[in-house]
Amino acid sequence: VQLQASGGGLVQAGGYLRLSCAASGRTLRTFRSYGWFRQAPGKEREFVAVMRHSGAGLYYTDSVKGRFTISRDNAKNTLYLEMTSLKPEDSAVYYCAAGDPILSQISASEGYPYWGQGTLVTVSS
Repeated sequence: VQLQASGGGLVQAGGYLRLSCAASGRTLRTFRSYGWFRQAPGKEREFVAVMRHSGAGLYYTDSVKGRFTISRDNAKNTLYLEMTSLKPEDSAVYYCAAGDPILSQISASEGYPYWGQGTLVTVSS
């Protein structure tokens, strides 16, 4: 399984970016969960958003609720993260991930064996 993340860049506060994660080797929806994590310099990797298999549920960390939207294109086997109203504190390397964690562990990075290479998002104030 390979995950290829893209779409990061430099944007001003209040701006918009859409991240993509193209999967190959396995259909995304056959995983229990797939989503996005991020890691800012000097900080631990943190959960951002996750979609449960077959769209059974969408989960977001509190700081991005109402601003970020996770979605999936089955035909392209690609995961997306639309980010609006971006803030400087959203600046980080964003990683897509896929795995089969149980529901209570979906926000833990340890539950995801497959990771993309990361794409850098920088939000200027």
